[in-house]
Amino acid sequence: MSEKIYDVIVIGGGPAGYSAALYCVRAGLDTLVLEMLSAGGQMTLTEVIDNYPGFPDGIDGFTLGDAMQQQAEKFGAVSEMTEVTSVTLDGPLKTVHTSDMGDLSAYNVIVATGANARKLGLPNEAMLADKGIHYCAACDGMRFRGKTVAVVGGGNTALEDAALLARLCEKVYLIHRRGEYRADKIYADGLKGLDNIEPVLFSVVDNVTVEDGFKGVTVKDVRTGETKFLPADGLFVSVGRVPNTDFLGGIAETDGGYLVADETTRTSVPGLFAVGDVRTKPLRQVVTAAADGAVASKFAQEYLTEVK
Repeated sequence: MSEKIYDVIVIGGGPAGYSAALYCVRAGLDTLVLEMLSAGGQMTLTEVIDNYPGFPDGIDGFTLGDAMQQQAEKFGAVSEMTEVTSVTLDGPLKTVHTSDMGDLSAYNVIVATGANARKLGLPNEAMLADKGIHYCAACDGMRFRGKTVAVVGGGNTALEDAALLARLCEKVYLIHRRGEYRADKIYADGLKGLDNIEPVLFSVVDNVTVEDGFKGVTVKDVRTGETKFLPADGLFVSVGRVPNTDFLGGIAETDGGYLVADETTRTSVPGLFAVGDVRTKPLRQVVTAAADGAVASKFAQEYLTEVK
């Protein structure tokens, strides 16, 4: 029996991956989704998603991810739980190497592996994720309307997050380990006129206090070692993200680890597409990830007609 060759293999079962799978199978493409953990990807870590259209009361990430998987599978997508270790992209037919399923072949590979928020390394950070410590101001900022929050970071994302939160919150502490922020001027200019942002420079987060709820952040002065407590209702960590692209082995063009792909989702390698948080893009949200998946299906179809 000859080895099965798929039209499309999607690596990653988050909103981008299952959107791609849904649109691919509805276009008649034989599609396999490979996911290492569970449907929904990082979305499953979010208790309430209230900015995805169609859910006025919000929806938890696990439920939304499961529904996306069921919908794609209803139309014929196949899901397998496995880790992708590497890929071979020479020629029209690609090979996806896995940890426990051997080698799988397809004409198109859609990478939907996302990007993980860089952590601070606090002892209780994992326990407090989405319960006081947050990594996406655009996602979770509305929860803190009229409250006080702290943002840690000094780059473009941190200053952009601080500006967004300042328009929602009563007060925003902006914590950075250096004496000046390293963000581009346009982001620094965005803070002008926002008097409710208090810079906390030469400081790092030492710990967070949780007693019957999130109480605040203790910061340490990197010059003197002195600490002080900042009362806050939440902490937003904006110290960068780590895209999950190591398994590609540098085979496609990247920028800061992100796969370089425009709005067509095509990468530098024909037949390889990048969707969702793993690609270079200005906004990383569930809705933009799902949109990427739909777009990728169109260009996967086009590539298939060229090589098959």
